[in-house]
Amino acid sequence: MRKLKGRTLGIDQGEHQLFSDFENGGDMWVGSGPRERRNKIKFSEAFLSAPVVQVSLSLWDVSNGGNIRADIAAEKVTDKGFELVFRTWQDTKIARVRLSWIAFGEIDDEDQWDVV
Repeated sequence: MRKLKGRTLGIDQGEHQLFSDFENGGDMWVGSGPRERRNKIKFSEAFLSAPVVQVSLSLWDVSNGGNIRADIAAEKVTDKGFELVFRTWQDTKIARVRLSWIAFGEIDDEDQWDVV
């Protein structure tokens, strides 16, 4: 469990279409084997330290001709941003993917005074 130390909780969120390979015959749609896409996300403001980031699928358009396989993650999380990651493998064919994310962490509060 991560405990916040009396600071203000900041929440940032967003959504990103990671790829759309159906239109252009990209490797997620016509390829096979291990495939991966990444996108760097920048938070609207920096957190005091690396926040907790939750990623979810908000859209995926998948062929019904094979097994459906997906691995999604937030990687390389820092106080300023992270990388959205989508992976698939073998015969899975993915036309489009949109991922949503939400980050929770400590932020500085200019209205909070530090009394010495």
